[in-house]
Amino acid sequence: MRAKNWRIGLFVAVLATWASSSSEAASEQFYQGKTIRFVVGFGAGGGFDTYTRVIARHIGRHIPGNPTTIVENMTGAGSLIAANHVFSAAKPDGLTIGNFIGPVVLQQALGNPAAKFDGRQFGWLGAPTGDSVVCALTRASGIKSADDWFASKRPIKIGGTGAGSTTVDVPKIVAAAITLPMEVIAGYKGTSDVRLAAESGEVDGGCWAWESIKPTWGKAIEAGDVNVVLQTTLESHPELKHVPVAVKYAKTQAGRELLNIVDGPYGRMARPYSVPPGTPKDQLELLREAFMATLKDAEFLSEAHKSKLEINAIDGATIDKMIADVYKISPELRAQLRPIVLPGK
Repeated sequence: MRAKNWRIGLFVAVLATWASSSSEAASEQFYQGKTIRFVVGFGAGGGFDTYTRVIARHIGRHIPGNPTTIVENMTGAGSLIAANHVFSAAKPDGLTIGNFIGPVVLQQALGNPAAKFDGRQFGWLGAPTGDSVVCALTRASGIKSADDWFASKRPIKIGGTGAGSTTVDVPKIVAAAITLPMEVIAGYKGTSDVRLAAESGEVDGGCWAWESIKPTWGKAIEAGDVNVVLQTTLESHPELKHVPVAVKYAKTQAGRELLNIVDGPYGRMARPYSVPPGTPKDQLELLREAFMATLKDAEFLSEAHKSKLEINAIDGATIDKMIADVYKISPELRAQLRPIVLPGK
């Protein structure tokens, strides 16, 4: 009996090895000589574009057949155009990878008619890092801490781009969650323009990712001309242990639920990568493995470090769960979020 069981076990092992080898050979045959297209929802030179171009330069080594890669910038509507394209127009053949901002999934879940997709149907590969959103204010604003902000006799002017962006939605959600005196001034083209407006005194500062503020506004922070006064994440960033998190000031369950949203779509799932719905499962799994292998690759990490890109990889299964949670928010929370995230719709 033992000999028979041993022979069966050996047969199963050999069969599994053969199946694995056959699958890898088929994948190599498929990808050899092919080109994978990355569709980025933001312009060249920005954070999303920079992350994608570094990833694209290395991921081919981790895919059987070593395909080449190209990066296409498909801008518009805060990356909503790119999300719609990847969902509906791109072929589900394992040769298109999309990169658009996580909050567009929240917009779709809340009923934005311009979002022509269902976030649960994408094949999510993962994210190179989440965003740790913070609020940074100039010394000229007179606000050096969160306590100063709460005590302000005037609404603090926060610069932002447009509805649907982290720079506008996050401060508005935070203000609703913890009743912080604030006026969001939207309409700037990007965070660089917000920084210039803050330095000229037009606004007092802004709220966006520490991963972006650190390399672009770091010198002003070191000089004491800009102060990081609040984190919108649920847990402190390792470099900002001295800066309080907004949830510390949330006095109601409704406020805490709003801040959970900030930590999700605008935080940990802010920079996800995906493939179109209907992409074959074996290709999805292969690309998921290749994506995560790339984020651990020594050459990739060296280039990311030189480019000042923070890497704290999040796998596809985790993104899947976070996306599903977005569609489970309560009617009460949905009613609070709609006028903030979808004003006038």
